[in-house]
Amino acid sequence: MGVRKKINGTAERPRLSVFRSNKGLFVQVIDDLKGTTLASASTSELGEKAKLNIENSKNVGKKIAEKALASGIETIVFDRNGYLYHGNIKALAEGAREGGLKF
Repeated sequence: MGVRKKINGTAERPRLSVFRSNKGLFVQVIDDLKGTTLASASTSELGEKAKLNIENSKNVGKKIAEKALASGIETIVFDRNGYLYHGNIKALAEGAREGGLKF
């Protein structure tokens, strides 16, 4: 992957990786040095009928920020995985910033 050459997550500043499907949005906070996932969130955690839309994407951003702050992570590297910074991806990033993450 071309993105992974440039973006790398460390223990001090892990990578926030985004995966978007037609039905949902999935995010993980990853420490690439250890190869471990520190926190994760998705639209499926919001409720049974949660669809992929701007409002739910923002809520997923807030949820991942809450989980990351609970595990002591404040600053991250945003890995949009080749998706354009627009729509759901932008809403996710704004929600994470509102939740307290810095990137």
